[in-house]
Amino acid sequence: MKTICTEEMKAMLLFIADRVMESKPMLTEVDSRIGDGDHGIGMETGFRAVKEVLSGEDFDTVNQLFRQTGIAMLNSMGGASGVVFSTMFMGGVKGMQDTSQIDTQAFADMMSRSLEAVQKRGGARRGDKTMVDALEPACAAMSEYQGGDFGEIFCRAAEAAQKGVEETKRYAAKFGRAKSLMERSIGYQDAGATSVWIIFRAAADWCLKKEAEEA
Repeated sequence: MKTICTEEMKAMLLFIADRVMESKPMLTEVDSRIGDGDHGIGMETGFRAVKEVLSGEDFDTVNQLFRQTGIAMLNSMGGASGVVFSTMFMGGVKGMQDTSQIDTQAFADMMSRSLEAVQKRGGARRGDKTMVDALEPACAAMSEYQGGDFGEIFCRAAEAAQKGVEETKRYAAKFGRAKSLMERSIGYQDAGATSVWIIFRAAADWCLKKEAEEA
């Protein structure tokens, strides 16, 4: 896939929503080891709201689609996760020219702006054991990609995000409830980073599935 139109992006986001919701038990288990254990519930709640909003409305631009996705998450999730994950979707389209079709380069640029917005909003940097540990390498992988295929760029993003998740096991938490555990949080992966990996893996799977159906 060289470009994704608004209608296709909507289908992809709905696919991602289903994947995140299906991952609730795993995310709950990951978070319960060093956190409150409610990350899976929050992500399921957020993406259920996304499904409700996207399923019941037509969108003219990719910008509107991502903006409404972020708003749905912010209004339904609450807490720090609601803020940073909604920013992941809304931050990149802020100030972006309206478009009904996007290519890999424009998408990579959009996600780089999302990363900047997330870091500005939450204050986390790589190594702090947060979603940034998966989002930053995923964005870097997309920016470095010189090809034009969405299936490939999402596969690279997912692979980089997964490596980022693994790296969080080496870090002591600096945010959230896990922060109080200090060195005892080492050895466990971060739930927010895990959610970022799930999102990019789902995006890759959607693209590969669509490409196979059209082959």
